[in-house]
Order: sequence, then C-alpha cells, then structure tokens
Amino acid sequence: MSTVSRRDFLKGCGAAFALGSISPGMLIAAPSSDQHDTLIHVFLRGGFDGLNLVLPVSGDDRVHYEQARPSLSIATSGAYGALALTTSSGQATGFGLHPSAQGLHDIWNDGKLAIVHAAGLRTVESRSHFDTQAYLDLGTPGSKTTASGWITRAWANSTENKAAADLPLLAVMNGLPQNLMGATNAVSLSSPSDFQLNAGPWQWQQTRSNSPAGLVGVNETLIKLWQGSGPLARAGQAADHALKVVQAAAIPSAPSGWPTSTFAKQLWTVAEGIRTGLGVRFATIDLGGWDTHEGQGTAGSGYHYWQNKIAELSAGLYAFYEELERDGRLGRVTVVVQSEFGRRVRQNANGGTDHGYGNPLLVIGGNVNGRRFFGRWPGLDPEILSPYYGDVPVTTDYRQVMAEILARRLGVHSSRFPAIFPGYTSHTAINVINR
Repeated sequence: MSTVSRRDFLKGCGAAFALGSISPGMLIAAPSSDQHDTLIHVFLRGGFDGLNLVLPVSGDDRVHYEQARPSLSIATSGAYGALALTTSSGQATGFGLHPSAQGLHDIWNDGKLAIVHAAGLRTVESRSHFDTQAYLDLGTPGSKTTASGWITRAWANSTENKAAADLPLLAVMNGLPQNLMGATNAVSLSSPSDFQLNAGPWQWQQTRSNSPAGLVGVNETLIKLWQGSGPLARAGQAADHALKVVQAAAIPSAPSGWPTSTFAKQLWTVAEGIRTGLGVRFATIDLGGWDTHEGQGTAGSGYHYWQNKIAELSAGLYAFYEELERDGRLGRVTVVVQSEFGRRVRQNANGGTDHGYGNPLLVIGGNVNGRRFFGRWPGLDPEILSPYYGDVPVTTDYRQVMAEILARRLGVHSSRFPAIFPGYTSHTAINVINR
C-alpha cells in the first residue's frame, strides 16, 4: 500500500505556482476530509459488445444467442466457459460473464457489482460514435452544442463544500474529455508526473475582447490572464491548456503485482488521487478499442483480441477494487462503466459485430446493491429486437442510474437533475445505490 502524502502529491506545485498556474489556495488549503464520495466514470469508447461480456447461459435467450453468433458465442462450460452469475442466495440468474472477466466475477461474488440491463439513450437513437459519445459526455441526448459537460454541471450543482476540494475534477488521460468541458477547476493527468489544467479557449477570447487592439492588447491580455484577480485569476491559473504544471513524480508508480496495462495504471493514479486527501469528487477514464467490426474472436478461438480486451478491463477494475477495499475507502467510491452503445445481436460476415443499441452498464462500489441485476431485460427473441438492425432495445435510460448516484452519494438534490441533464425531468429510483 502506498504511503504518498498530500505534501508529496503537491510538492511539484511550487514551481507551477511560480508560473502562475495554480493559486496559492491550492497549495496551502487544509487537507480535504476523507468523508466524501468519489464517482469514477469509465467510458469504453468504440461501442462495447456487452452481449459477449454479460451473456445468457440458459433458456430461450441462450438458444437465440447461439443462433445469432455461431462463431462468436461464449460456451456455457469447459475451459472457456462463461462464469455463472448467481444471487447472494446462490440462485442462478441465467447469465454469465466472459471467462476472461474473472476479476469482475470476484467483485460480483463479493456483492459489490451490480449490472443494469439494456441501458443507454432512450430518447434518441444514433449509430454514430461521434454523435453518441458527445450526447453522453455532454449529458444532452440529441444535442452536441451544449457548452459544458455533464460532470462539470454535476459538481457545480452539488451541495458539497467546494472550498474543501483542492482537485475535485480529475481526468486521467491526455487532455480533457467533453464531460469536463467548461470546468476551470478540472485537472488532466496523462501520467502521475504530468498535470494539465483545463482552460477553455473562451477564457482567452473573453479577456482579449476587453483589451486594446494589436500587440499591446495581446500583451495586456496575457498579463491579465496570468496575474488577474477575481474571475480572471482562474483563467490565469489555467491559461495554457497544454502547460505541464507538475514535472515531479508526486504519485509513485504502481507497485509490483499491479496489472501493467495503461488502463490499470490510470486506475492506480485515481486511487492515489483519492488517497492523498485532495478532495477528488469525480474522475474520468477512457478505455478504447471496442469497435470490433471484424475479427472480434471469442474465448479459445485462437484469435484473442476480444479476450485480451476483456482481461484488461477486468484485471484493472479488480486491482482498483482490491486497493480501495484494503484501504477502507471502498464505501465512498462508485465506479460506473458504460459505452456509447452496444453491438447488434447477430454477428456479421467478417467475424465481428456492428453498431447496436442497448448495453449492460456496470456499477461497482461499497455502496452498491450488488450481486443483482437492475432494469428490464428485453430478451433476445428476434420478434422483439429492433426490426432492421436486430439490436437489444434500450429499456433503462442511463441518466436514471447517473442521477441516482449523484443524489445518493454526491450531494445533488433531485431538483437539480434538469440542470445537469437538460430534458431529464422525471426521475424514478431503481435502487442500485444505497443511500
């Protein structure tokens, strides 16, 4: 277990402060209380084939599944058989996990994983990666022109003490995703030693418009951005989106035995960010590579692309889960895993799957009503699948899950849901999260 301190985490910030990149308050503020929750959003970009992660293992749906995927279906037994999912009382659920998802299976058996059936966008249907990812990132299905990301608005509408959180919004990737757009207090870490502060171009435009024309005005704008006060101070602190404000490895490398994938290392960075007491409330991670139109492969097929991707996802999440459980912090952390859409039920002629619709959504954490399925499973009967494409229809609006987590764990009142998810005006809890 790491012993990195808050002081160590911020030791590189002195140099950054000399550049005007971080305010004095971020350096001297009292350590944030650990008595707050953190939501980690894992976005599986590319259209994840949820039907080959959470698959039917019995009944009519099993028959439909095998018929639709003669070379991609996962067996129900044997060395490459599905990992059966049972309830806490030992009853069969009729579903299993891909055999490479052993870590997720262990979390399920611990009662800390819940699966929401057929989740996604209910109010709009799109098979475009770019459109659907934008709808999810912005929290506005059907609109890509929203000026801020849903996580930005979620934090802005939380009743929690903003001053107590030094680094409330964290993206572990290069640059900042759309779900954090508009947040001047968001931080991006492409690695433990590489910080970037969010500064949207609108900060420059706004400040520049109030300065004289020509080079004199440009110089005046820069001075205002770097040395300003009030609202401009925030712009000065984040004026250069590409500025690396911490060059020291304040967060130690993952310990031996930790999975070596980039995804797992990103989760390690999140775990350390939580442990340092900097007040991380939201963290976001992307894991791409799921657009499997051809050569998807299946367990034991000899071509292991999909098998390896599932292992990468599962091993990283399990290492993160174990770390927080050992540290006694799991009860205040919720992880949501989702993709922009699922894949079609029927495999294509190239040994892959094409863009679909409904998909399982995973929720992990100490506050989760785990070892249970939520939402309505529509089944795989061809008569009920979407007519032309053969998709699993969406039966649960993903916002229903997100809103419940925000209300029960992140200090957001239900009256603020429409501000976070415009157009989402009627909410019914599904009770995937404990209060």
